[in-house]
Amino acid sequence: MRFFGVAACFALALSAGAAQAGEAGDQLAQSLYDGTLADLAARSTAACEAGEGDACFALGLDGFITAYETFAQGLYRHGAVTPNSPALGMLLGMGLDTPSGPTNPNPEPLTYEQFRDLLDTFSKSLDTAAAHMKQAGVGTPFVVHIDPLKVRIDLDGNGEASAAETLGALLGDAGDLIDIPAPDAPPSGKSKSKEPEPPSTIIGFDNADAIWFAGYANISATPVEITLAHDFSDFFNAYFHRIFPKAGLLMQDFSRGEGTLMMDADSDAFIADIIAAIHTADFPVVDRARLAAVPARLHAITALSRQNWEMIMAETDDDRELLPSPTQTSLVPDQAITEDVVKAWSATLDQLDLIVDGKLLIPHWRFSKGFNLKTYFETATETDLVMLFTGHDALPYLSDGPVADAEAFAELNRVMGEEWPMFALWFN
Repeated sequence: MRFFGVAACFALALSAGAAQAGEAGDQLAQSLYDGTLADLAARSTAACEAGEGDACFALGLDGFITAYETFAQGLYRHGAVTPNSPALGMLLGMGLDTPSGPTNPNPEPLTYEQFRDLLDTFSKSLDTAAAHMKQAGVGTPFVVHIDPLKVRIDLDGNGEASAAETLGALLGDAGDLIDIPAPDAPPSGKSKSKEPEPPSTIIGFDNADAIWFAGYANISATPVEITLAHDFSDFFNAYFHRIFPKAGLLMQDFSRGEGTLMMDADSDAFIADIIAAIHTADFPVVDRARLAAVPARLHAITALSRQNWEMIMAETDDDRELLPSPTQTSLVPDQAITEDVVKAWSATLDQLDLIVDGKLLIPHWRFSKGFNLKTYFETATETDLVMLFTGHDALPYLSDGPVADAEAFAELNRVMGEEWPMFALWFN
């Protein structure tokens, strides 16, 4: 359910100062909580075209929810599950209690073409959302307050987003990990008189955050576009019955083996499918234009991140910021943003652009030369993951030049240390 984290970050409320929510902003949070955002979005088109930032933001959020909701409904419709096996439990060193059967009691058959269509629809919906979010970013100033945990999403496609389909309910036990205290929250500690108030999870979304969402739309769409540029039908036939066990796929009736090799029928069959998946991880490129367009998407991500931070650094308010400037209050405990952190992130974006342009090469464990990502996107005719890793298929993309190493990202490592993945996810 990781998808829904991005789709669920929304809200409403009136704010003081120059950034005042319009009609769309006034209704946005409640429409998210009621599961009626699509209706509000339909009424906001004209206002967005007139440059009202909060109206465009409502349209952008509707695009995000449509993307994730439609994809989730497709997974439900065809009975998707988390692959489960004793062998997987042993591999992870833990027991598995995920369901072995689909939540949908009557899943529909699934074909390779249908799954490609699901991915294509997801990517196009994200592009629509990104376009509206970019409009919101440069539209009239707004701030809308939203509690993401109250947002409803119709996951099963029954036409109704129930109380059990809020982000908070979906996160379940993971909700215990969420700790976003109010800036004026009382000091932590046990109270003898009563239980402390739970921390507020409301976020004040503004124009800068619209650009943040536009960046994440591209981040989410990029791996989908890379996938759709390839033919992965052999992989689909070899392994996807593990994800869609009742969707009529080729190996559906053989997820449990009829004999054993090493362990038990379930585990041996699961291991066999993993081997088949590795063996079929050779994907011919079937849409060269789509693959060649990926660098432009990657550059859009870094450009939007720069625009986001320029807007954040120019803000003068301090209103429950999703991403705070060094002068604003961080809602993430013990994670204040400093000038050094912002500068390190900017330097990292510069390095990423160099990698996309082939001016900074990706290291390969087997070679002293580096892997030229630009050459790969422009010329690849197939992507064989095993052969790329082992070296043979990397040969056409090796180049002389500087190779990315720890020094290339020294500022990131110095300022963020081992916590850089969290910062990268947060910063976009």
